[in-house]
Amino acid sequence: MAAFNLNDLQLFVQAVESGSFTAAGRHLGIPKSTISKRVAELEERLGVRLIQRTSRSFALTDIGGEFFEHAQASIIEAEMAEGIVRSRLAEPSGTVRLTAAVPTAQFMLSKHLAELTARYPKLKLSLHVTDRFVDIVQEGFDIALRSHRSPLGDSTLVQRRITTHPFLLVASPDYIAKYGKPERPEDIAIHKGIMPSLSGEQWRLISDDGAEVVIGPQPVIAADEPMVLLKAAAAGIGITILPTSVCNDALQDGRLIRLLSGWTAGSITTTALMPHRRGQLPSVRAVVEFLAERLAG
Repeated sequence: MAAFNLNDLQLFVQAVESGSFTAAGRHLGIPKSTISKRVAELEERLGVRLIQRTSRSFALTDIGGEFFEHAQASIIEAEMAEGIVRSRLAEPSGTVRLTAAVPTAQFMLSKHLAELTARYPKLKLSLHVTDRFVDIVQEGFDIALRSHRSPLGDSTLVQRRITTHPFLLVASPDYIAKYGKPERPEDIAIHKGIMPSLSGEQWRLISDDGAEVVIGPQPVIAADEPMVLLKAAAAGIGITILPTSVCNDALQDGRLIRLLSGWTAGSITTTALMPHRRGQLPSVRAVVEFLAERLAG
């Protein structure tokens, strides 16, 4: 059997990742008929059907699924081999696919994108912003930024902790002028609260010396989106808790005031997740190192 043409493997992998020959052709900028023909020739050379396709469906066969996993790994290995040479000769280049949740993209990533593109002008960043869970291996992403309050479960993914942000109690100057400033955690109980939920949620406050208090304000509004919580607090509706990644700018420009400066309400950690092989690509490493540098603190 003749050796595989790496270009044919790449066309096959792109077709599977895109879900159709049409989408793959659009992504690669070549006619779908070319991709279909090359995949058919690959199947003929192998003597097996890799993809079952009709006018209404496009799905891998059992053996096609196994072949895809190895073909995808071969493409990544080839990219890594090329990347090693590129890293010796020039700055990182190529496309890095990154996914992040809406708050992470809004409050952490967006302000640094200009600097990233300026630092690595030959690198292209494709940022997919969504709050749904993304299977980064199956969907072909290089990096996923996940913000989480509990530790992430074990997986085959490479994990790199980027930063941790404490939750602060905050309110607007207008709210404090009208209702007063709490001096002790217990004072929170008489204040209006902007909460993630109206179902009796309380805040676990931790002091700098390790003391803990569980207390809840009087909820007046609930929202499960940080931008809404931020704007509601800035409008003077009540007290809320926000991570520093979300509220730092508002604290600096005076829209919000930190309350109970010796206390926090836990923290949230942001971690970069990478498929093992892709995490070794120079372009991916460059983006992760940049994020660790700029998002820390």
